[in-house]
Parts: sequence; C-alpha cells; structure tokens
Amino acid sequence: MLQRIKRYIVFLQYAIKGTNEDLTNIKISRAIILLAVPMVLEMVMESLFAVVDVFFVAQVGTNAVATVGLTESVITIVYSLGIGLSMAATAMVARRIGEKKNKEAAHTSVQAIIVTVFISIVLSVSGFIFGEDILRLMGGSEALIQEGKWYTKILFASNGTIMLLFLINGIFRGAGNASIAMRALWVSNILNMILDPIFIFGFGPIPEMGVTGAAIATAIGRSIGVLYQLYHLLKGTGVISVSFHHLKPDFSIIKRIVKIASGGVGQFLIESASWIFLVRIISNFGSEVLAGYTIALRIIIFTILPSFGISNAGATLVGQNLGAKFPERAEKSVWLAARYNVIFLFTVSLVFFIFSNEIVGIFTDVAAVKAEAIKAVRFICFGYIFFAYGMVLSHAFNGAGDTKTPTIINFVCFWLFQIPLAYYIANQMGFGSNGVYIGIVSAFALLAIISIIWFKRGKWKLTEV
Repeated sequence: MLQRIKRYIVFLQYAIKGTNEDLTNIKISRAIILLAVPMVLEMVMESLFAVVDVFFVAQVGTNAVATVGLTESVITIVYSLGIGLSMAATAMVARRIGEKKNKEAAHTSVQAIIVTVFISIVLSVSGFIFGEDILRLMGGSEALIQEGKWYTKILFASNGTIMLLFLINGIFRGAGNASIAMRALWVSNILNMILDPIFIFGFGPIPEMGVTGAAIATAIGRSIGVLYQLYHLLKGTGVISVSFHHLKPDFSIIKRIVKIASGGVGQFLIESASWIFLVRIISNFGSEVLAGYTIALRIIIFTILPSFGISNAGATLVGQNLGAKFPERAEKSVWLAARYNVIFLFTVSLVFFIFSNEIVGIFTDVAAVKAEAIKAVRFICFGYIFFAYGMVLSHAFNGAGDTKTPTIINFVCFWLFQIPLAYYIANQMGFGSNGVYIGIVSAFALLAIISIIWFKRGKWKLTEV
C-alpha cells in the first residue's frame, strides 16, 4: 500500500514538473493525468485568487463588491476574446505538434500573439474612456459609480495582460507543456494576492485605495505573469521555441486563427452575455442580492475553474491525436476526461451543499448578503453534474478546431432558453432571484444533453485546421 502511494506521489511530482512525452503514444489515462494535474493546479490558483480577491474587497463594503460584480460581468467579454483566441491557438498548435511540425507550431503561436495585442489595444482605450458609462449601463447607483469607476477603468486599460495570459497559456497547453502554463498563472496570482491587501488597505507609503487598489494589484500581477510566459517562449523551455523572425505577419495563418477564434469568441461571448443579462436581472432585486450573487459566483468559480483543467486536458488530446491521425483515440480521451470531471464536480456539489453556510460565512457576515449567497450556491450545485459533461464535450469540439458547433449549442441553451426562462420565472412568476438560479440549472442540463448527442455524431473528427 505504501509503495503504491509512493508511486502516485512520484507520478504527481513528475506531472507538475512537466514532461515532453509524446501524448499520442502513451496510455490515455496517463496522458490525461499528465496534462490535467498541472492544468487543474493552474485553475485552482486562478480560483483561489478569485476568492481571495472578493474576500479583501468585501472588507471595503457592499458597493465595492457590487462594483466588482458589475465590472466583471462586462469584462467577461474581454475574457471571451482571450479564451476564444487561446482556443484557436490551442487547436492549431496541438494539431501541428501531433503532426510533428514543431517549427510551424512556434510560427502559429507568434501570429496569435500579434492578433491579440492589436485587439487588446482597441479595448483598453475604449474601456478606460467609458468606464463610468459601463457601470451606469449595468444599473449601478451614482454612489457606486463614484466609488468604483477607477476599478473599472484600470481593469479595462490592463485587459491586454489578461488576454495574453490566456492566449499564451493556451499555446503551452496545445503543445502539451501544461506545467509552464501552471507556473505562469501561479506567479501572476500569488503576486496578485500579496499586492491586494497592500493596495486596497494601504501599507507604508502606499495610501489606502479601496476597490481601486484591487484593480492595480491585478494589473501588476497579470503583467509579471505575461513576462514570465514570454521568457519561456523565447528560451524554448518546452517543445515551443519562438524567435523574432516569427514577428513578421503571416496573413494566411492569421486568417485561419481569426476564423477558428471567431467561433470561439462568439461561443464565449454568447455565454458571457447571458451572464450579463442574468446580473442585470439580479440587480433589480437590490445591492444585497447582487453582492450575495457575486460572492456565490466566486465560490462556484473556485470549483468550476479546476474542472476546466480536466476539460482542457481533453481538448489538447483531441487536437494532438487528430494531428497524429488517431481519431478513435481522441474520442476515448474525451469520454474518460468527462468521467473524471463528473466524479470531481459531484464530490464538490455535496461538500458545497452541506457546508454552504460555513463557506459563505468566510466572506461576509451581512445577514441579507449571506442568505442570498447560500441560496445561490445550493441552487447552482444541482446543475454541476450536467455542467461536467457539457464542459468537457464543448472543449473537445474546440480542441478539434470545430468552434462553430459549441457556439450554436451555447446560443440555444443560454440565449434562447436560459435568459427567457430566468426572466419569466424571476419576474412574471414572482420567484425573484430564485428564478434566475432555476434558469441556470436548467440551461446546464440542456447543454449536457445536446452536447452528448452532437458529439456522438462524430463530425468533429473531420475538422481541418
């Protein structure tokens, strides 16, 4: 027994350290674990940051928490662009690595970075100028806008670091270098968590900045993370090694990146916009309800993000195995990853449902806010099992370069189904915020059912990237 435990520990250390093994020629379960362990740890750190960030912000006041909720519901559009572009990079890099064309993978990586930098500049200028208008449009009170406007402006102005962090980590994942992606996010978020209380509450010569300080800490942390990524790309730590001659724009590759990314961006914009509409519905019921929902969402993200790590592992294996001409192995990898994800999220849902009072109590002691957060956590837990399947299968389509299919599925599940259902139950039937949570759980179930049916048809195996 001790020997078996020791072997598991050694294997986990090996996965965390990183490996350049050919993932298309080893046991599928081993390949998933080698990828999933650093990817899960990467997402755990992102989750931990989200929770720690809202913990410190909650000490400032209800308006500060609500500001974060309103801003992040809009800036998820930026996240969507970053994730969509990283999705394209992951699919194309994974396919080239599976084909054993490492130099082409490096060239594709740099072209993706060029596109991302251009888009982020446009968003930075726009978000900084219209920061107050964004909060006003989302239903924020004038008092909230005055307190939180600089948080919104700074977060939008530094969006390039967020997008590049997502993109370059997508490149590393596609190449199978998940441990480098993990360390980049750990560097970024550990620094972020250290700086959060310093800038929010003040320390030495640094004045107290309130919620604005949280945005400054995020901007600095993300920037250092990007510098760490670029260092490893230029050094060639993993199988991807880039150089300055790759900086010359290659419009044939850029066109392919944009084509794949457009589906990915559209996919996540649809999902993100649905959350914006839900926040808008929630905001009608008061700042306490909105603050409770924001805290609950951060807690939910704490577990959803690690399960994204398992899904990303499946996506990488799909891309590399299709590149190596092993479509059946790609499919087996997805079903096994889905099984792991269901086990993980089912366990989490039980813990959250039973201990929601204690967990939420860590973040707030305001009775109305706490009650709403507990209710939201318990409701959304019911949808976890469905979400586990839907998440892995959506990532599998994306890993194959088929971003169109999950875009259509998301449109049906979130816009045509979730938003109208949530609005109707919340307002017309008088269920209040409960109606929104019922809509969320119902959409998760529909997403899983449609994704399973579509995935089994197998058309994703024929996608060319």
